[in-house]
Amino acid sequence: MTQVKKLDLALQGGGAHGAYSWGVIDRLLEDERIEIEGISGTSAGAMNGVVMADALTRGDKPLARQALKDFWQAVSRAGMASPIRRSPMDVWTGNWSLDRSPGYLAMDIMTRLVSPYQFNPLNINPLREIVAEYIDFERVRQCKQLKLFVTATNVRSGKQRVFRREEMSLDAIMASACLPHVFQAVEIDGEAYWDGGYMGNPALFPLMEECSSRDILLVQINPISRETVPTSAAAIMNRLNEITFNSALIKEIRMIALLQHALEEQGIENCYQQALFHRISGEQALEGLSVSSKLNSEWAFLSHLFEQGRAAAERWLEENFAAIGQHSTLDVDSVYLHE
Repeated sequence: MTQVKKLDLALQGGGAHGAYSWGVIDRLLEDERIEIEGISGTSAGAMNGVVMADALTRGDKPLARQALKDFWQAVSRAGMASPIRRSPMDVWTGNWSLDRSPGYLAMDIMTRLVSPYQFNPLNINPLREIVAEYIDFERVRQCKQLKLFVTATNVRSGKQRVFRREEMSLDAIMASACLPHVFQAVEIDGEAYWDGGYMGNPALFPLMEECSSRDILLVQINPISRETVPTSAAAIMNRLNEITFNSALIKEIRMIALLQHALEEQGIENCYQQALFHRISGEQALEGLSVSSKLNSEWAFLSHLFEQGRAAAERWLEENFAAIGQHSTLDVDSVYLHE
């Protein structure tokens, strides 16, 4: 009889790079030995989570896999009408980034000079329409097969807000993906929210405190380290973006690691001390991409990232399936605690 192991997923945000996480999820859903109990996600990671939860209320894992594909195809179709596309030279050379796209350059300049309250007073967001069309949030709230946690950043307090599955809504998802220089803050119950990546990318504590699985698999799509020091303006902005959207995660992991050491010394066992950590990193697959590629919704690019994510999940399962429920496969000290 096949042994089924529970696993929680922590999914980072990253725009179109979330297609890498889609590939990881697809491979895990394909494996009958894996049961995904909970997902904590931010931005694109949150969208992958709600699409999966919506589908699981209607059917099984194959339906969830198809729903995720349908969602990302809809994102790609919507992007076909966008002026933010690769230049002919980039298409010819196989460069997925948009740094030379006239549409991207114009948007980049505009967002540095004018706020979204000025250049987009109607707060038009095509992604909101896609999410509203493809996800039934009433079904998401009723999903019993998956625990779901979505992080947003409270603009006024600067604190993170974690929305549970039972309170999930279109506004909650859009708040988690709200880049403040592009879109107006999302108002929920009188509070304004921005992208969750600033304060939790993603939040780990809900998985430890509210899920029975000990194992948390972090799907990290924002590179932690770089070999070279950026010197161009674009490269500096790229690196600042990566550091910013990893900072909250690194701080939380450091806090958990220190807490685990303290609890171990005192012989105390609880959900924090028992947590096991694993990681699938997209650093190798994504290291050559600039931040502009997070806006590249071409189907060829999304499919490329999907296949990269599937392959990474395949390798991870081959090497680490036996460790699930037994021990961590992520060396937290070397990756997050020391230079």
